[in-house]
Amino acid sequence: MQNELVLLHGWGMNQGVWQLVQPEFEVLYSGEVRSLDLPGFGNSVTCPNPYTLHDAAVLLSDQLKPQSILMGWSLGGLFALYIAKHWPEKVSKVILVASTPFFAEQESWPGIKEKVLAQFKEQLVNHPEKTIERFLAIQAMGSESARDDIKQLKLLLKQYNPPKDEALSGGLGILQNEDLRELFASCPVSIKAVFGRLDALVPYKAITEMAALNAEFEYVILDKASHAPFISHKSEFLSVVKSMF
Repeated sequence: MQNELVLLHGWGMNQGVWQLVQPEFEVLYSGEVRSLDLPGFGNSVTCPNPYTLHDAAVLLSDQLKPQSILMGWSLGGLFALYIAKHWPEKVSKVILVASTPFFAEQESWPGIKEKVLAQFKEQLVNHPEKTIERFLAIQAMGSESARDDIKQLKLLLKQYNPPKDEALSGGLGILQNEDLRELFASCPVSIKAVFGRLDALVPYKAITEMAALNAEFEYVILDKASHAPFISHKSEFLSVVKSMF
């Protein structure tokens, strides 16, 4: 029997974001395909408070069958890596989508500028809905049908509950502070990835740094895609991912 494929969404989103590609995954992948809400997002019932990567990952790992393939987009990729390291019996493979073990820019590491993350955090307190809309616009960058993609995404996301405040601020804190580079370098399962060359949140240069950390790491870069290749360049993304299962 094939391992289950589990899809983990990014910050501010919910499992609705995968509904644009989940039907195709169910055709391409011979096992069961399931999308989960990260704790505190969408229809998830429990939300840790304070919101930490470890406590949220515990809740998520409890929902996994043994030897699952975890596909983590953006923030979801950090969860996939963390679970693979701490509960390796639950994970057979990690597929990162526009994700990195460390999102924040440092002198020796390309990432999101501290100022940008700080702005998101500040806006989140005063205008949570506008902040998520701005984030949605970043997801669709590079797509010829960006406006339609965002419209469709909004409709899909609204089918689920809005994210809890502590999950939004906690998730942003994880993006700001969690450094999983060491974990990435010594992950007990195979890690594959799909990136967009035009991604503003995972800079192209970060991919080279990731490859230097883990010699087994395999990845594909979609030249015209940005932070959400499964939305903006769906058919290319699906053909690449098919070979990673």
